Amino acid sequence: MLAEMLRGKTAVISDANRAGAARWAMNNLNSEVFILDDGFQHLRIARDLDIVTVDAMNPWGGGHLLPRGTLREPLAGLRRADCLVITRADQSKLDPDFLRAEASRLSGGRPVFLSRTKLSRVRPLFSREADEDRDINAIAQPIAAFCAIGNPLAFFKQLGDGGIEPAHTRAFPDHHVYTQREIDTLSAEARARGAQALVTTAKDAVKLRSLRFTLPCYVLEIEIVFDEPDGLLDLLRKASKKALG
Repeated sequence: MLAEMLRGKTAVISDANRAGAARWAMNNLNSEVFILDDGFQHLRIARDLDIVTVDAMNPWGGGHLLPRGTLREPLAGLRRADCLVITRADQSKLDPDFLRAEASRLSGGRPVFLSRTKLSRVRPLFSREADEDRDINAIAQPIAAFCAIGNPLAFFKQLGDGGIEPAHTRAFPDHHVYTQREIDTLSAEARARGAQALVTTAKDAVKLRSLRFTLPCYVLEIEIVFDEPDGLLDLLRKASKKALG
């Protein structure tokens, strides 16, 4: 998904050996700046800025480490961060100001920024053309929603916030690789509940184009809006200046 979104703008590399991939990019692509997804625990990589995202719908991972909870390390690790970004602040039942204060406390006073999700566009699965964008309310309804992401409830809630209540939902494990049989079963379940179309996420879309669909399938794309973008941009600029200067 990132490779498609950033085509012509930057290189996207996927490699379990982060340090080796970085060296390859430096030698072959003359790369000077690296952005690591999911790299907070990858301590072999030296970093100039650590941005930790906190999901407002489940901010502290149930308070327990894996496998009892979803934390990968104790919350005290937040003190290694340079700043925290609270995501989905608009979808949480918790007060945003309370979340910000708690994140600041746990991280030892690090800057905390709030972000919200916004519906960007809806497009047919098998097209990426801008003129194929649809108003979600113009899609034949009712719909069935499915996804294989870390927080499926956030996706289903995003639909509800947009005025769409799915007749059927199905959540697969994060990073799931779909099979044709699963799509056929999903379509049958959707039809049995009266759905006339399927809706999924942009992350899932890249895994689905080789499969056949008997119902129209649409992709819901979202964008992130920051409450205080200038503060975060200032941290980015300072880190870049220090690293490259």
